[in-house]
Amino acid sequence: MIKVTKNTSTQNIDLNEGLDLSMSLSNTEQNPRAWYVKPPVFEPVRENGWIGSVQEGGAVNFRNIFFNPHGHGTHTECLGHITKEVYSINKALKKFFFTAKVITIQPEERDINGSKDFIITKKLLEQQLPENEKFEALIIRTLPNTDEKLSKNYSSTNPPYLETACIERLNQCNIEHLLVDLPSVDREEDGGELAFHHAFWNVPEAPQMHKTITELIFVPNHVPDGEYLLNLQVAPFENDAAPSRPVIYRYD
Repeated sequence: MIKVTKNTSTQNIDLNEGLDLSMSLSNTEQNPRAWYVKPPVFEPVRENGWIGSVQEGGAVNFRNIFFNPHGHGTHTECLGHITKEVYSINKALKKFFFTAKVITIQPEERDINGSKDFIITKKLLEQQLPENEKFEALIIRTLPNTDEKLSKNYSSTNPPYLETACIERLNQCNIEHLLVDLPSVDREEDGGELAFHHAFWNVPEAPQMHKTITELIFVPNHVPDGEYLLNLQVAPFENDAAPSRPVIYRYD
């Protein structure tokens, strides 16, 4: 148990009671994926008659792993995802604990040029995130929320996404780290516009180097909406995105 300061008051946090919101990476068809990538590949190194597999007679397991951070599960990205310049999430994220709020939203159904879209609108967000509430991170769980998300292939499914107008409320509430259980904050097919990404990081007008977006999380149904302490753990890749493990802790 540790004590943390929240809104000028002291709160207790039990570090043994962390709630992991990440999805694991596996070399199976059940691994969640998006953006038309094939499942991850785990394979033993084979060099000059040596093999990195105990099962196949080797002394140790020594595997190469091939995957895509954006397409193969929980990942955190920085503005380098949409800039000509190469920016690394490992350089951008230097703080790892944040005040956070978990909210649950049923995206609104809309007809977009004959397509049935499900959108997290500004109005829906405002209902869950009052203007007077200030947090460093926002965690969005979408409905329906089923275990299918743990193994879903999102490619060509037109998943839910956020309308750009949501940025106004995020800025009003000081949100700098956005976590969603979707493959993207933008529409799957948008002609490469990525309007929400650009608005969130204010690219190219005034790039927000410190802000992050985390996608493909999973918030179990037993986790109630409310305030938490977030520990955003990100693998130290020098890349615009890297696998991550967001862990939240309840305040006592």
